[in-house]
Order: sequence, then structure tokens, then C-alpha cells
Amino acid sequence: MKAASCPICGIACGEAALPVTFQESDMLVVLRSRHLRHLFVAATIVTLCAHDLTATVITMKSGMQVEGKIAEMGSLNENPLNPGTEGSTKPIIIVDDGLRRTFVRDLDVAAVAESPATADERIIVKQPVAEAGRRIGNIGPILGVTAFDKWGRRTFSMQGPQGQLDVIQGITEITPTYTRVEGLRGTGLIWDMRLATSSLSREVISTVIRESLSEDNPDDRLRIVRLYIQANRFGDALLELDELIRDFPEVDELKAQADRLRQSLAQRMLREIELRRDAGQHERVHALLGAFPEKGVAGVTLLTVRDMLATYEKRVQQYEQTLELLAENIGKIDDEAIKEKVLPIEQELKEELNIHALDRMADFLRLADDPGLKPDQKVALAVSGWLLGSGEAIDNLAVAASLFEVRNEVSKYLNAKRPHERDNSLEKIKSLEGGSPGYLARLIANMKPPIPTEAEELTTPGHYQLSVPGVEQQPEFSYEIQLPPEYNPYRRYPCVVTLNGAGSTPEQQIDWWAGTYSDRALTRQGQAARRGYVVIAPKWQKEFQREYEFTLREHASVLFALRDAIQRVSIDTDRVFLSGHSMGGDAAWDIGLSHPDLWAGVIPIVANADRYIHKYSDNGRGLPMYFVGGERDGGWLNENGMELDRYLKGSKYDVTVVQYLGRGHEHFQDEIQRLFDWMELTSHRRQFFPREIEALSMRPWDNYFWWLELDEIPTRSVSLPAEGKERTVRPIKTAAKILENNRITVSARSGSGVVWLSPEMVDFDQPITVTVNGRNIRKEATADVRVLLEDVRTRGDRQHPFWSKVEWPDR
Repeated sequence: MKAASCPICGIACGEAALPVTFQESDMLVVLRSRHLRHLFVAATIVTLCAHDLTATVITMKSGMQVEGKIAEMGSLNENPLNPGTEGSTKPIIIVDDGLRRTFVRDLDVAAVAESPATADERIIVKQPVAEAGRRIGNIGPILGVTAFDKWGRRTFSMQGPQGQLDVIQGITEITPTYTRVEGLRGTGLIWDMRLATSSLSREVISTVIRESLSEDNPDDRLRIVRLYIQANRFGDALLELDELIRDFPEVDELKAQADRLRQSLAQRMLREIELRRDAGQHERVHALLGAFPEKGVAGVTLLTVRDMLATYEKRVQQYEQTLELLAENIGKIDDEAIKEKVLPIEQELKEELNIHALDRMADFLRLADDPGLKPDQKVALAVSGWLLGSGEAIDNLAVAASLFEVRNEVSKYLNAKRPHERDNSLEKIKSLEGGSPGYLARLIANMKPPIPTEAEELTTPGHYQLSVPGVEQQPEFSYEIQLPPEYNPYRRYPCVVTLNGAGSTPEQQIDWWAGTYSDRALTRQGQAARRGYVVIAPKWQKEFQREYEFTLREHASVLFALRDAIQRVSIDTDRVFLSGHSMGGDAAWDIGLSHPDLWAGVIPIVANADRYIHKYSDNGRGLPMYFVGGERDGGWLNENGMELDRYLKGSKYDVTVVQYLGRGHEHFQDEIQRLFDWMELTSHRRQFFPREIEALSMRPWDNYFWWLELDEIPTRSVSLPAEGKERTVRPIKTAAKILENNRITVSARSGSGVVWLSPEMVDFDQPITVTVNGRNIRKEATADVRVLLEDVRTRGDRQHPFWSKVEWPDR
């Protein structure tokens, strides 16, 4: 391939120069950043070429790390050959790792450091690359892609202007991070595409490389081993090395290398075991620990394995000890009436106590030998700990026994279909000692999901299709849900709500996130299964729907499915992420901005901003967002540049934009590992009780924001999707603050509304003042059992129930 010379330094960069802009160019002139000064020469203008830029690790304030070659730009719509005046600001940082470009906010950078000096293995595969002809600008709809043959070639079929266009591609470069795939001469189309090397099987990589290198040369064969090691594919590296040792037994140092690889593989296995443990998959972890290889593994690693096994053995002992001590102390209670009340609780503990809830017994086990406590007090510690959670145990058995009755009555209330049934349960709850709002909130937080699921599993264990009442336009919605391996209702699980695009199905979305089912492993093998996530895929589209319509029906199909799921499944409502592909990504973007209080983050993949998304930009402040698209997807970055610029250049946004090099309108499963790493960040947890709220609304159903509910939005500020007038309508802006001294202020243009209250916001033992538009609301706010129960029944959030509400205007 002919290489062009860099006009600044005179060195031939050509295709070796990794472009970091969203346009085709071999260089980009960029301005130094205050964060990056120590990495560049002391010049005002720096030319970004592959040969003159050191790879860098950027750590964001969120904790996310991105590594690659870096540059800056002022806007995603900026012309890379004319990036602006020398003194213009450059608030956007680009990080290019050869596979993709990651765009982040300069203001969100916490630290910048040079990458450790390593020489990544870079294997060139000779191919008859197209050097002349038309350059692929945009990739049309993908019709099919064949598998790579042994020479690293395949046929990529897409829809062109005159029908199907078949492009012969060939692998030309393989690195630990990316694999370069280029158009070959036969087609006459110039195309440079990058795939994640991690997405290619060992069979493909090793076969293609062996066709390019000499199998008789051990040094060439070692390059394959090094490639896998640098890609952290230690198992593949060891397989290659074992074959190398078999073919070249006379090379003594290979055996020592194999021993070192086994150590690395053992460490990798241990990290996988720890990840599965943290995901709550204890049966699998215990089996893996028991089968952990010992031959040739370092003593420190084996000691860690033995310590983990000992921890599990200790938990088993604690479980058995808990039940034995509980039975022993119940037997010592003289009052037969009290004993009768406790026996059903003991039976429940025998049936349901497990490793996920064993911490609730900590106070009971710690004080089981305390001579100062009577048997009934010790039993109270066990019962109340089981019902209220770790650290909340009490030693009054009468109250503890009443808590059991209260919890059972709460379950009846939440399942009741008729108002009079709920009223009866409410009166019983109020009559019991454990029926106070404080006890109720803790009981609800620690109880199993209240609504039982009677549906049968589909073909995959833990995979269900459920239905939920809909809205007028669609009386019933359905959704699919996949539970993680070893799901247990006493553990809270993070969740992904995923929306399919046109031409795909909810089941395919489940497969994308959780992986396909393996008969050999008896589980799905994707990242959601591995990391312990629930996946929900609503059937949100109408039949033959080809684009997102921004309607109430679409919003309801997603929100109702989520609400139904959290009433049936133990979902951590502070860790629910909304995602979608293509027009499902459009929906995720709009629904995320319209209801930002529901999500820990939003992940639109190959999505486009339109209509209300432009109006609701401010609702994205504080909402983590992660966008993924392709460089050749019809100008995806340019089309969405104005909206993404607002996030990347504005204040209080947490946004990441990823653009894959040479790629079109795809699903981008290459990014799934980084998506889960992003979701796992502790900074990406929903903060449900913000001290300040600012929100925009222009559809009647976009009216609930954290602890603030709006109604009667002025007609002049309402634009329904069917009207198509949102460009000329200004949404209403609502602001609210939690102040000192139990005061809350609201500035709202809606005709009415509700301020919902909880102990995280106010002190119910002190007077509470709510001011709306400068006027104090006269109603006294007190903790109310009915309000609490109705809130849990209607919203489904058992982690953050509201205890009271104040409505305006006064009624």
C-alpha cells in the first residue's frame, strides 16, 4: 500500500497513521490541553500522527479508564483539517486504540498517565489490498457476512444503490486489541474496517497467522503465543505453546514459558471465580474451587483458593449452627402461645435461609452465648434479623413475632386486586406492634418480591415471557426476562432493560446481553449471565413498525414491563440500565431522558437523536450515558453531533461516545466487555434522593422526576407526538430543592403536583415546610402507612418507598 508522507515531519504515515477524527484524514492538528501538557512537546500546535504520539491511560472522575493515543477537538462536527483558531477551547478528548475512538469530556478527566512501555505484537497478513478505486463512505444495510477462510478472507454483503453489493475483505493486521480487515482488489473498493481481536476465535486467528508465517520457524510461532498473552487469552496461548513444544521439543526454554503461562492462567481462573462469587453464583464457585488445578500452580494462589474454600465451609457451619441454636432456644421458651407464633418462622428459616441472607443472622450468632439474654430474646434476634435485615435485630420477641404477621399482611396488600381487600390488610397492619412506617420500610426492603411468577420457563432455564396490562392503544404488553444463574430472591441483582431494533426480536436482545445457552455448561455464556444481571426485553414495537414514534404506548410498554418485573424479581432498582439497538436505541435515548429518575445509566447503540431528544437535553445532566456507533454508518457521528456536543461540552454530564473504525450499522458486541465495566463502576448507581431537581416536560406522561410528580401541564407547553409541533413548543421547566431545617421549595408551571417525602429527605419528627412557587402548602406532612404501602404497590420500588406526600394546590 502506498504511504503518504506527513507534511509536517516528512515521515510516511499513510495507512499506518491511526486517524483520531471522525473524518478520513491521516493527521489532525490539535491544541494542547492543560491536562495533557506533560505528554507533548511544548508547542502550541501538535500534529497527531501514529508515530509521534505515546499511548496514554486516561482515568475519568467516574473511575472509568480509557487507553490509547489521544487528541482534542472543539466539536464532533469540527472539520479535522480546520479545527479552529489557535486559542479556541478544545473540551473534547479523543482516545484512539486502533479499534475505536472514545470521546470524553475534558472536564471529567481525573488523571492522565503514559501507558507502560510495551511492544504489542503486530502481525501483518499479506493480502492483495485494493489501492485504487472507490472508497467506502457509508455502509448500507448488512445482508450477510461469510466466515473467514484459512487465508483470512470473507465476503461482506450489503445493500448498495443498485442492489446487493458484495465486498471481498481480507485480514491484513492482527494486534492484541484490534484486527484490521480491508477491501481486496477483486472488488475495487477501498475499505479499512477494525474488529476486536477478542471477538475472533482461536481457530480463525491461529489459522490465518500460520498461513502468513513460517510454521517451521519457532520464533514465528512464538509470536502467536505472545499475541494471545498480550490479549489476556492465556488459555489460547497455552494451547499454542503446547503445540509448539510438541513440534520443537529441543527448544528447552519453551517449557519454562509454559510453566509461567500456567501461573497466569491460574490467576485468571481465580479472578473469574471471584467475579462469579461477587455475582452470587456460589454453587458454581464452590465447584470451581474444589476442582482448581494444583500441579505447577504457585503456593500463594493455592493458599487463596484454600482460604476461599474455608470461607464457604465456615458459612455452611454458620447456617447449621443458626438452625440448631434457634431450635434449642425455641425449645426453652415456656410460653406455649409465643412458641406457637414462632414455629412458622422457624419453618420458614429452615426452608429459605441461605448464603445470600446469612448475614441477617449475625447479631443472633454473636449473642447466642450471652448469659445475660433470655431464650426468648435470642429468638427475637434471629426472627427480627431475618425480617428486618443485617444490623436491625431487636430482642423483644412480641414485637419480632408481630413483624412476621405484618410482613405477611403486607404481601397480601401488595397482591390484592380490590380496594376493600387492601383496606382490610391496612387495618390489620395498623393494629400490630410492628406496623409503624419505620418497621414497614425495612420489612419491605428485605422481603422477597411480593408477586409470585407462575409462568413456565421457555426453552432456557430462567427465561420467561410475561404479560402486563397495557394502555388504551394496546390493552396488554408482553416482555421477556432472563434471570442470572443461581438466581435467589434474597439477593438484589443489577438489571439491563434492552430494546430491539427493526427486524430483530426481544429474544435476540436477551441473547446479545446474556449469551446463548450452552447444553454443556447448562447456562447461558454471555456477560449478563457471567456477571449476574437480570435482562428484560419488552416487546415494545407494533407489528411492522420501522421507526420509533415517541408515543405513550412505547413508553408504557417499557415502564410497565420494568415495574412488573421489579414486583416479581429481586432487582436492585439503583442499578437498572436502559439500552437499545438502532430504533430501539432511539427509544432508549428518549425514554432515558424523559424518565431519568429510573435509570443508573442509558446505553443507546447506533441510535439517532430526533424530536423530543433535542428538547430534553437538560434532563440528561447527572444521568450516565454511553453511546456506540460506527464510522461508516451514514454519518452517525455528524448527524448526532449537535446533541452529543451538548453533553460533551456542557456541565454536569457523564457521557461517553464510542465510534468503531470502518464499521457501519451493527450490533457492536465487541463493546460489551467495556459496557459491563462501565456499568460496574460504583459511581454509576442511581441517586434516588437528589437535593436538587431540574426537569423539562412537554408530554403529559413525562411528569415524574424522583420525588416530584407533576400534573396539568399548560396546554401551550404540550406537544403530542401525533401533532409534530415539538420544534415550536417550549417545554416547562420545573425546579425543586431540599433545604436545611426540613424545608422543600418547588418552582413549577404545572397546575398541580405532588411532593413525595421520605426519611432520606426530611425528619418526620420535626415540622416540614413545603413551598410551591413562593407559597407555603398548609397541609401537615406526617409519616403515613397507607401512603407508604400504596407507593410500593404502584411504583414497585421496595428500596426507596415514600412515607408521605404533599399535594398542591391545597385540597
